[in-house]
Amino acid sequence: MKKHIVIAAVLLAGCASTKEVIIDRQGVDMTRYAIDKAECEQYAEEVNTRDKVLRGGASGAVVGGAVGAVIGDSSQSAAKGAGAGAITGAARGARDGSREEARVVKQCLRGRGYRVLN
Repeated sequence: MKKHIVIAAVLLAGCASTKEVIIDRQGVDMTRYAIDKAECEQYAEEVNTRDKVLRGGASGAVVGGAVGAVIGDSSQSAAKGAGAGAITGAARGARDGSREEARVVKQCLRGRGYRVLN
């Protein structure tokens, strides 16, 4: 089940990307920028997005299961609530991880003297 949660979250959470960095290109050696950006993206890989997905899925399952149990009248309602909560929580974890990766890249580039515009 964890595998399905991770896959769903990755598919649902493609909102932030390290590819979407916009810099002021005036006076910038674009060859050097490409090297710097690649190095900064390597730092961003240290963000443990998978762990955020799993924790989000687990906490979402607990909350969703509890809500399903309270609202529904059967164990099936709790199971459906847990499933929905797991997917929602995992997607939130993936989104947060992607955003953190993008922040790492942008902060790294700023530290190297680039003017990041977004």
